[in-house]
Amino acid sequence: MLLFLIKNHLNGTPVGISTLASVAKVPHATAMRRIHALMERGDIVAKPITETGRRVKLLPSEALLENFIRYARKIKSLLAETFGLRPKTDSDEDFYFGGSYFAAQIIPPPHLIESLFRGKHEIKFLLNDDNYFLSMRNLWADFRNNIASRKNFDLRKLPQLHERLIENSRKPVSEYDIVAINAPWLGEAVQKKLIIPLDAFIKSMSISPLDFHPSVWSMGSWRGQQFGVPIYCTIELLAARSDLFQKDKIDYPTTFEKTVAAAKHFHSPSKERYGIAWNGARGMPIASTFMFLMACCGESILRIPKTSLSMGVDEAQGEQLRPHIQSEAGIHVLDYLHRLKDVSPPDVLDMDWDRRTTSFLSGQTALAYCWTVRAARFETDVSSAVKRKVSYLAQPRGPGGASNNPIGGFLLCIPSNLPVERIELAFEAIAWMTSPEAMKAKVQSGFPVAPRFSVAADPEAAATSPIVTIVDRLAKRNMLKAWPRPPVPEYLSLEAILGEEIHRALRREVSDREALTSAQIRADGVMRAAGYY
Repeated sequence: MLLFLIKNHLNGTPVGISTLASVAKVPHATAMRRIHALMERGDIVAKPITETGRRVKLLPSEALLENFIRYARKIKSLLAETFGLRPKTDSDEDFYFGGSYFAAQIIPPPHLIESLFRGKHEIKFLLNDDNYFLSMRNLWADFRNNIASRKNFDLRKLPQLHERLIENSRKPVSEYDIVAINAPWLGEAVQKKLIIPLDAFIKSMSISPLDFHPSVWSMGSWRGQQFGVPIYCTIELLAARSDLFQKDKIDYPTTFEKTVAAAKHFHSPSKERYGIAWNGARGMPIASTFMFLMACCGESILRIPKTSLSMGVDEAQGEQLRPHIQSEAGIHVLDYLHRLKDVSPPDVLDMDWDRRTTSFLSGQTALAYCWTVRAARFETDVSSAVKRKVSYLAQPRGPGGASNNPIGGFLLCIPSNLPVERIELAFEAIAWMTSPEAMKAKVQSGFPVAPRFSVAADPEAAATSPIVTIVDRLAKRNMLKAWPRPPVPEYLSLEAILGEEIHRALRREVSDREALTSAQIRADGVMRAAGYY
């Protein structure tokens, strides 16, 4: 009866009590008792359709609809994970829900609804200083009627972006209407009340959570509330020189061991060619690398609860938030990194995101771990020596682990100290910026990082870069994960600790076990001070 009621509600077809009772295929009195029980419980709402109120139509309650959508999303993700394990899943008949119908309906290019903004307050942004947001700034500033000029965009590098977010939160009135939050910072942003929940606005406007992969949408969720809308997602993959692998008839690597072997095969310093590039620099780069590789060993840096669908970081409590750095998985990761170091460029322990991108782009290395937002340069940069010579691979598995491909990216959020009268306009801007039309335009401009199913299903968007296809395929198989960098409020402190201790081990200043023990003790101190256990 509930399925019938929800289906007809979505179709806009009124349902009467007698009609609903008839679909139960049980005695009429039994069905009526059940319907009245569901009404008393709050699952079904009766709405009068005549002045006398004698005739009513039945509707699913808001709570029932929310629970049903949550259930449907979990089932969708579970099916994608279960059936995605089969071979030959690259066809159009793959188990894919929530966007394939868009393939026959080309999304039109974005256009500005000028009346939405005419005569209203100018919108000001605080964003990350990267190519994506720089392009977005130019897009807005190029429109007529001065929707936003370049001076309305404050673009800052990650550490400065975080500092500015904190500074702005202390002001009586926010200087910005919209701020970008790095996904791992969400827990801190919620705890410190830097941003407001957006659920009411999401319901009232044209943002469909079902058009986002569950792991991507969950980047903006904290304890049942949505605080941010993903503007772009970027996946850490392994890029491989397809021309070199095909020439030498070598299989693409799928495990740590095979990655080391492949890198060793192509490593030839005398010819100024190296096996693999990766983030080994002190601080954030090596900390991220360590966390991502821990995930490929099936572990997090915290003892957060695991399920087949996700790790419930925001719901974790007590001992579940105790650090798990000093572990066999940590030993496996450091052993892997030591071996990679031997087949990497000599400056690998100073290598960050920019350096490893240029290393692979210039043809210096045969393999490279890379974020998809930066990998786009391999095909579009005029100086690229690897154009049309790259295959994008899922993360190689570690011992006892799986290919857990980490998701990064940014969430668009509204500051908590923004005046009430400016909030609605700010969210209207977020809704447009994250619309399928706007995201498709960004994909076609060389940024294959749209987090919407509908954009990935659009053939014009998919044709712009092979990255769109590989990310889409991983999403269908439920191989995209947001938990490798757990977004707890203490995330930046944990990241700083790993950035120091793991780097010391790779420089051979301390043993691997000493580095992991030190990191464990320091991280444990942070989490104890936070009062988790």
